[in-house]
Amino acid sequence: MEAPAETYRDGDLTLTRWHPGDRTVLTAVVSGSLEHLGAWMIWATGGYTDDDSSEFLRLTGQRWDSGEAYEYALMLGAELAGSVGLMRRDGGVEIGYWLARGFVGRGLMTRAVTLLTEEAFRLGAGYVEIKHDELNVRSGAVPARLGFTKVRSEPAEKPLAPSCTGTNHVWRLARRPGSAPAAP
Repeated sequence: MEAPAETYRDGDLTLTRWHPGDRTVLTAVVSGSLEHLGAWMIWATGGYTDDDSSEFLRLTGQRWDSGEAYEYALMLGAELAGSVGLMRRDGGVEIGYWLARGFVGRGLMTRAVTLLTEEAFRLGAGYVEIKHDELNVRSGAVPARLGFTKVRSEPAEKPLAPSCTGTNHVWRLARRPGSAPAAP
């Protein structure tokens, strides 16, 4: 799969590559959503500091440069609403995501995942997968709404966030037969 663009837009929704200058806003948004995020994401338990943001942004830059993952700030207008990323897998990609507390239930992640799924297929991915804890019904609603198929359940990586069961559902959407990846 080729590298994706650094920015995508869909009306008032923008996905833009994370940069070191995003540290302060990232810390503020995550800190304001710790209870909401910490239930499902181990990195959001026990507080979130500027140092945590700096380390995330450093790793995000490394992963982008190496082609391992392409992670985006999800913006609604001028507000940071969450994050979404493409992680390379053998023959395809996995999409991971989170939304800040005040942005849940507005269809934003469905729009963002639609953009990145279409782009992943255009760039040559054979499939897109989404994983979530079996109890995280909001995360599972996104792939279900977009026509992904639940293909398996598997043990989650440890350590686990407080609400996690240790079992992830894995959803997959394969590139349609006959659709070609982008020309080199």
